Amino acid sequence: AYEIGVRLVGSEMCIRDRPDIDKLVEEALGKLKKYLVPIVIGFSIIVGITGSYYTVEPDEEAVVTRLGKYLGNTQPGLHFKIPFGVDDVIKVKTKIVQQAELGFRTVSTNSKRTTSSTQNFDSESLMLTGDLNVAEVQWVVQYQISDPFKFIFKTSQPVANIRDVAESIMRRDVGDKLVTEVLTTGRVIIATDAKKLMQEILDKDDMGVNIKSIKLQDVNPPRSVQASFNDVNAAKQEQEKMLNQAEEAYNRIIPEARGKADRVISEAEGYAFEIVNRAKGDAQRFMSVAREYRKAPAITKQRIYIETMESVFSKMNDVTVIDSKVKGLLPVFGNNGVTK
Repeated sequence: AYEIGVRLVGSEMCIRDRPDIDKLVEEALGKLKKYLVPIVIGFSIIVGITGSYYTVEPDEEAVVTRLGKYLGNTQPGLHFKIPFGVDDVIKVKTKIVQQAELGFRTVSTNSKRTTSSTQNFDSESLMLTGDLNVAEVQWVVQYQISDPFKFIFKTSQPVANIRDVAESIMRRDVGDKLVTEVLTTGRVIIATDAKKLMQEILDKDDMGVNIKSIKLQDVNPPRSVQASFNDVNAAKQEQEKMLNQAEEAYNRIIPEARGKADRVISEAEGYAFEIVNRAKGDAQRFMSVAREYRKAPAITKQRIYIETMESVFSKMNDVTVIDSKVKGLLPVFGNNGVTK
């Protein structure tokens, strides 16, 4: 390359001698070095200071790698590291419970109402039951990251893997149940079994994830046959209601009848005990009288006769007994109306 000097005089151009370009470039580079080196040094110092520390939030853990090699985990707080890309820090939310929605997605959430959408999720929600019926299942998997290193480095897409495992396990559990069980009484059992099996698979894959719960949100028949299923469910509920009413009546009447039977039996046993004891008492009294009679027959006979007559006449009212041989005698009555 070459340089030329140009001077304009009026409308004419005059070409002058070429200046010393190398000298100019050398002077410019000298000035640039004079200012560039402090700038680079200052910028490096700022980057080094700002990149030598990091903060881990209370709900996080940080995975630290040095030149691509795993170094360790750090807990919440302020920590230091080697800057300029030597140490790399990846923060993971380990203290919060995360959730994966399957068969639906939450569209919006506010203080009063949560809106969800089930459109375009039939591939997740539609499942074949054990009796070859179809059920539409919507569920939520709640999980917590227990080991951030395994969660990050053991699989390339841990969240997608969790969703795939959850869908596979749910299809297996639903496929082992009748459609009536899936729609009614079997939901708790399905959720419990799915949680256990899913945790076993994730532990086997060593993903560092702890399953907290699996909750079935809505379990419905397909929309095309939902009306018929509702009628069947209504009939089953009516059947259960009638069975419960019959059970209630049985529990009320049978104990009452048993109580009455026990009362009658107790009364009969009491009456029999009373009669037997009374008969024994009468026999013992007769035996004692017989013994006394053998000792003094005349006296005992007279005493028994008098006691018997007193007992008989004490039960009579307004009775007068007068000796037929007495003439002109005014009878004197006692308190019981019997003449003495």
